[in-house]
Amino acid sequence: MALFSSYRLGNLALSNRVVMAPMTRSRAVGGVPNDLMREYYTQRATAGLIITEGIAPSPNALGYARIPGLFSAEQVEGWRGITRSVHAAGGRMVAQFMHVGRIAHPLNLPEGARILAPSAVRPEGQMYTDAGGMQPYPVPEAMDDADLRATREEFVQAARNAMEAGFDAIELHGANGYLLEQFLHPHTNRRTDAYGGSVENRARFVAEVARASADAIGAERVGIRLSPFNTFNDLPVHDAVEAQYRALAQSLKGLLYVHLVLNPHEGFAATARAIREGFGGPLILNGGFTHESAQAAVDAGQADLVSFGRPFISNPDLVARMQTGADLAAPQFQSFYTPGPQGYVDYPAL
Repeated sequence: MALFSSYRLGNLALSNRVVMAPMTRSRAVGGVPNDLMREYYTQRATAGLIITEGIAPSPNALGYARIPGLFSAEQVEGWRGITRSVHAAGGRMVAQFMHVGRIAHPLNLPEGARILAPSAVRPEGQMYTDAGGMQPYPVPEAMDDADLRATREEFVQAARNAMEAGFDAIELHGANGYLLEQFLHPHTNRRTDAYGGSVENRARFVAEVARASADAIGAERVGIRLSPFNTFNDLPVHDAVEAQYRALAQSLKGLLYVHLVLNPHEGFAATARAIREGFGGPLILNGGFTHESAQAAVDAGQADLVSFGRPFISNPDLVARMQTGADLAAPQFQSFYTPGPQGYVDYPAL
């Protein structure tokens, strides 16, 4: 089946199977979506589906510099202008909710926000801050029962806010070493209660957030992103990866989709099959795809849709370029995370 054929994703009619992957771009000064972001996303509305950059569901979730949120009335209004523009251009849009957990620094957080994680395990390395440049990560606070309840509710309220802002669906960011994956991983989850220890217990918080979000806005409006064998953000590979994701997949049945990040580890293929079998719903694959390899993955039944990241940064008309065989423009790496329009909305279409 052609990569450029239409596809029915739950209740969403997509014009093609090309998905714009979530990518941090750090243009939301003050955490509020703005007109520059509206232009950026609208330029890319010919994607079958746009998944936004990571959006913080609460002040505690912000972590990085200039990350947008969806927990205030001002943020809801800002995103509403973006979704209206994308819809007017024929696109569909999903809000990705990213709670960074321990991957944060106080200089990037508003007053009163806390750095929370499953366990008090400090990440190795440093984080960029606008106020103080590169800074070492601090030790996070281990979440207690009240924190677990509050954080679940923050995801749920953000999901409701996303519907108010006009999004077609949400995606829970359970990948790349952020809070939800921190619960799945024994290095960052050293709990001895019902949320730690066994693979079933480590999957519990992710499953609860997914189910609570689905109960609030409908399972057909909730997707999730996963990255088994990920080592980004100080997560070492461990022996129970396949068992962990097999257990998790069963709890995700009925959601809109699973968005899976490819990994070169030798165990990835078996784990991906276990996820696909356990989940049983639509699968989006991500990770270094070209037009040809994406088409092959769809034709082989390995994925229903394929997401592209960096190619969409420098090619707002990526779908048309792939359809016509036109050359792809190269991205300007130095402007990936800088404020302002340069390297953001100034890439020309064909």
